[in-house]
Amino acid sequence: MNIHKIIYFLFIFSILIGQGQEQTVGLFLNAAAAAPGYTLFAPMSYNVTYLIDNNGELVKSWPSNYRPGLSVYILENGDLLRTRRLQGQFFQTGGRGGGVEIIDWDGNLIWEFDYFSNQFWQHHDIESLPNGNVLLIAWEHKTDAEAIANGRNPILLGGSLQPFGFWPDHIIEVDPDSNSVVWEWHVWDHIIQEDDSSKANYGIVSDHPELVNINYPIGPNTDGGDWLHINAVDYNAELDQIMLSVHHFGEIWIIDHSTTTAEAASHSGGNSGKGGDLLYRWGNPQSYIFDNNNVRMFFGQHDTRWIENGSKIMVFNNGSGRPDGSYTSIDVITQPIGEDNLYVLDSSGVYGPDALSWQYTATPPSDFFASSISGAHRLENGNTLICDGPQGHYFEIDSAGSLVWDYVNPVVNTGPLYQGEEIPGQGGPQGSSMNRTFRVHRYPTDYLGFTGHDLEPMGPIELYMNTQTLTYLPNKFRLHQNFPNPFNPQTTIGYHLPENIFVIITIYDLLGIKVKTLIDQAQVAGSRSVIWDATNHYGKPVSGGIYLYQIQAGNFVKTRKMVLLR
Repeated sequence: MNIHKIIYFLFIFSILIGQGQEQTVGLFLNAAAAAPGYTLFAPMSYNVTYLIDNNGELVKSWPSNYRPGLSVYILENGDLLRTRRLQGQFFQTGGRGGGVEIIDWDGNLIWEFDYFSNQFWQHHDIESLPNGNVLLIAWEHKTDAEAIANGRNPILLGGSLQPFGFWPDHIIEVDPDSNSVVWEWHVWDHIIQEDDSSKANYGIVSDHPELVNINYPIGPNTDGGDWLHINAVDYNAELDQIMLSVHHFGEIWIIDHSTTTAEAASHSGGNSGKGGDLLYRWGNPQSYIFDNNNVRMFFGQHDTRWIENGSKIMVFNNGSGRPDGSYTSIDVITQPIGEDNLYVLDSSGVYGPDALSWQYTATPPSDFFASSISGAHRLENGNTLICDGPQGHYFEIDSAGSLVWDYVNPVVNTGPLYQGEEIPGQGGPQGSSMNRTFRVHRYPTDYLGFTGHDLEPMGPIELYMNTQTLTYLPNKFRLHQNFPNPFNPQTTIGYHLPENIFVIITIYDLLGIKVKTLIDQAQVAGSRSVIWDATNHYGKPVSGGIYLYQIQAGNFVKTRKMVLLR
């Protein structure tokens, strides 16, 4: 580091110390062992999705008209696929969404699909398929009378949540080109009960692990109609199978996707020959075997993914209600799959394995407990990226459990915080913070979705008192994409200056007519920004449309487009 960079760093550091700031958000650690890439996250309280580099600097953001509801992903063409939280009086419980949308790299909404009514409602997670279709999880409504007729014990019904009744989950596959549902699977078609031989679906539960006991969990109803609370969906293209995280059962399930919709409603057909019955389940044998010999492993889990080319499964095991105390673990199992891609029961009628292949917990385990939401992502170099959802805390560990990357989400319901600000609490019994996040995802630097796109860092998302300057000196001139874009009523334009220089930043309309000069002065080197409030030279609001903004700094001239919405 040369002398002027050292002086610059010390100057900025002295400003921050002088203001009495202690770091509360943003990047805390980026070790050499961290997996290279870009991390995607969508703060649950805010309607902007962010992509940051390993230095904690923003490289891309996507505003939306909706908060996430809850998952977001980047597709291989660079578009953002995200859920959105819609308003309504029905299905008012955790994970509620209602629709999905695709926003292109330039921020344009190119597809939207709402899936909600007083009879069904999308929630939690989505999954993009290789053919471009999208899998959605959704509740569907059954009346108390329907539930009882199908074997539900009446004492397990009730609750004050709307709509009254019983909410089994189903999975739909949506074709964005036709905006239609092209495949669906309903757990309602695969239930069993042994409480009442006069009702439908009667049988011996332990003889049918491929079916779902409509009277499990057994105990007082505390969740209204939300019976299963499926909160994650993952797809294995090689097997053509779908995996689900079933929160209230403490299990993961695998079903056959190669079926037709008719076969998915039956007990035969598809590659498995089993129709829509469960091919595999793991995490809580007590849901289908009534004895005390089989130990429950998952407690309120929220994420499940195939890893290592589908040979293993990783689960974010929140750990609420563990017999040995509440703590979170990341659990990996090796599923017992045969050459026919079917899963084998052991001699006691239980699906293996008997033990985990790998596990991460804190030391001591009680130091890490995420009571809700959250997730884990296995990275290309074998590291694991973990999201402590309630606290908006993202960290990466290596295979030995050592910390190599550490970041705290700086965005709350009002937008980015200033560095040093205390993160507001969300309230409620789970103790979450206003920067809570459902999950995060790390994309490698060579991900197809980044091809041809600008990923220049724009500085940290968090703000700094009296300065927007980074704690290092930029090494070249840059003009960043304004944020937000599209915007109304104002937007921020960021830029980097590697040296002291005279700067002019000007707004033009599409005819090349000057609208307003924002900067016309000498400035010192650093990472800087300026706000345009969508007014002209005379302070009057300009009309909506496309505008150009240009920076001139010595021989450096750069022009970009932005969109004002009115």
